[in-house]
Amino acid sequence: MKDFTYYLKSIGEIGFVEQTTTSTLFASGLPKAKPSEIVVFDTGDKGQIVSMSKDSVEILMFSESQVRPGTRLVRTNESFMFPVGFDLLGKITDPLGNPLETMKPSKSLTPRPINMAPSGIIERKAINKQLETGVSSVDLVTPLGHGQRELIIGDRKTGKTSFLSQAIVTQAKKNNICIYAAIGKRKLDIKSLKEFFSKNKVMDRVAIIASSSEDPTGIIYLTPFVAMTLAEYFRDEGYDVLLVLDDLSTHAKFYREVALLSKRFPGRNSYPADIFYTHAALLERAGNFITKKGEKSITCLPVAETIQGDLSGYIQTNIMSMTDGHLYFDTDLFAKGRRPAINPFLSVTRVGRQTQTNTQRGISREILSFLTLFEKMQNFSHFGAELSESSKITLSVGDEIIKFFDQDTSTIIPSNIQIVLFCLLWGRIMQNRESQDTRHDMGKAVKAYQENKVLKKEIDELVRKASSFTELLGIVKQKGDKLLADITKASS
Repeated sequence: MKDFTYYLKSIGEIGFVEQTTTSTLFASGLPKAKPSEIVVFDTGDKGQIVSMSKDSVEILMFSESQVRPGTRLVRTNESFMFPVGFDLLGKITDPLGNPLETMKPSKSLTPRPINMAPSGIIERKAINKQLETGVSSVDLVTPLGHGQRELIIGDRKTGKTSFLSQAIVTQAKKNNICIYAAIGKRKLDIKSLKEFFSKNKVMDRVAIIASSSEDPTGIIYLTPFVAMTLAEYFRDEGYDVLLVLDDLSTHAKFYREVALLSKRFPGRNSYPADIFYTHAALLERAGNFITKKGEKSITCLPVAETIQGDLSGYIQTNIMSMTDGHLYFDTDLFAKGRRPAINPFLSVTRVGRQTQTNTQRGISREILSFLTLFEKMQNFSHFGAELSESSKITLSVGDEIIKFFDQDTSTIIPSNIQIVLFCLLWGRIMQNRESQDTRHDMGKAVKAYQENKVLKKEIDELVRKASSFTELLGIVKQKGDKLLADITKASS
């Protein structure tokens, strides 16, 4: 953008700061100002108009410097623009486009407005392709689709970020673009994210838009909108995009701070009345679209934090109503050592199942119905009642399935090997092993599948030809011992 003098000469309107607060200020003297317009102060600072009254405009500041009453400002007749381009891949950038690490400035970026109207229904298409996360408990039980908006919800420190990192690695290895919006995070956490992606050799397909908890409120407020704008750019360039917004409950808290300091009328839990509109307008920009370069999607995974597992919070229920389901990370399951600690009974996917094959849907139904029975049996056994032989078998198989879904954060399991491994387990070919041995065997199978092209082709063909779970299970029972032998041989 140009400087204060340029806009003063070209537009001819000047305003004066009347009152300041921590993150916002009020100014007078800009009769033709518009909502969301950028203003420039004679100190060089910038801000954005967020509301207007008859005598003054309210401005959200983008810097920490204190602007004193009486300071001059001019409007620019421009909305906020973010520079987008492929040069942002592999880098950490703040919402103003400034790099957060030492690197050469890029000259091949194109400014793009961050407040875009969501695409209409004519430009959208039904979600029809499954999005692999590499996490068995999600891909088999609560599947996601390309273009889906799925809320990731749970208490702090229950493994939400670890799951999101696994999903990003899986999608980046499929040559899709991944964008991580770190909203008001610690700088150490942002650095750890980049190290994880670099370790998995996917950073060249990942862009991180980050604001730290030390940044001005205006910068934190812009973070998810900038990330969505970047996602739309890559979608228009012909890529499927996975966008993570971590997290919107923090975003809402900072937006509430702005509203209260501006003396807006507080609503429920003191949040401003337009918080629902703010998040809904953001999330509505994700979906599956018909573009000039074909069918492309923005899959959005917003995060919301609960307190003591309370799913009925204001922001949490708001975002639930905007999304196509949610994955609930349960504190009790996390305390029991389950990884990931996703509760399959309290998690919902509204459009993910329509992307599954008949085989995958059969597996999903079988797992959910069996886990329901398993939970009932566990509750019954707590009374100390003498168990029948069938009940003991149910509990034994249930324990094996729980072990099967336990997955280390560094492990990514492709969809087809997930299906075959479950069939081996369900057909009791991998039964009666200790937890460590089961995970070890699964780890060997995944490694063999990824490294041995002959084995990969055999497993992929096996899954592709099966028309139902029952048919695939029958084939695996016949070939199970040979399949395990091939896996052992390939991994040795």
